[in-house]
Amino acid sequence: MTQKKDNSTLTRRGFLTSTSMLLAGSALALNHADGLVAEEPIIDIHQHTDYMGRTDAQLIAHQKALGATTTILLPAGTPAFGFSTHQGTTNGLQAKCSGNEACFDLAKKYPKSFKFGANEVPDLPNATAEIEKYLKLGAPIIGESKFGLECDDPAMQAIYELARKYRVPVLMHWQYAMFNYDFYRFHTMLEKYPDVNFIGHAQTWWANIDKNHTDQNILYPKTKVTAGGLTDQLLSNYPNMYGDMSAGSGLSALLRDEDHARGFLERHQNKLLYGSDCLDSDGHGPNCQGAQTIAAIRKLAPDKAIERKLLYENAKKLFRL
Repeated sequence: MTQKKDNSTLTRRGFLTSTSMLLAGSALALNHADGLVAEEPIIDIHQHTDYMGRTDAQLIAHQKALGATTTILLPAGTPAFGFSTHQGTTNGLQAKCSGNEACFDLAKKYPKSFKFGANEVPDLPNATAEIEKYLKLGAPIIGESKFGLECDDPAMQAIYELARKYRVPVLMHWQYAMFNYDFYRFHTMLEKYPDVNFIGHAQTWWANIDKNHTDQNILYPKTKVTAGGLTDQLLSNYPNMYGDMSAGSGLSALLRDEDHARGFLERHQNKLLYGSDCLDSDGHGPNCQGAQTIAAIRKLAPDKAIERKLLYENAKKLFRL
């Protein structure tokens, strides 16, 4: 008599096999989210949670596609409706970014892949207490400072004092007539706080690599660059001044004059840091400005040693990672 096959046994075996594979795949995905292994690691010093509505899952996938092995999440301050946030219109870093708690939570969930910064609206009464709370938890940076105050305002100087106390850098978004006013006199703060490292970022910072940049209303200049602009001078003359190559402003500064960029990268090879600061969900291709910045650095860096400094080693040293 022919024995009838036990289809239920085969089904159970199939179920157990497929379930094991699913669980293994889930664990692999989790491990990938927390600690991308790469022969040439990249530290991305400038990203945000909830950037224009991007989800955490999309951010994780974006950073993986980008090749970033460590990412620093820069929080926004508490929603406020005063002078420094332009009556609330620039809350969330003007990009719907979330604050300290969201960055902290994601970094704690994936500690190998993400680090969290500390930030607060500077002219709120509890600003320094809020920042210090996250510095005590291990934040390696204050910022992104993107508020409508003079760069030497007492509220800003209170933050610089915190940075000195905790030995962390301050990342500043320079945008003429909008954020961190009076770039031309920031050298006084570099001199007053010589043991605080400052990181320059955004339109006005990068426009002023050019000695001939005189119209500060032009935020994305396209002309050839003459070396010796204010940004160039600050990087050359002050050991505590660094540059963040993120965003469209950083990318355009590299691409507007490639001959100048090669010399600039060589001249400041120990002071420049890679950041993406892009809001797409791709992490690669023409829609991802962060990926384009990596490609520009690899193209324009005078040699491999300088490329590795820009993409990894400078940040590792500065943030003691």
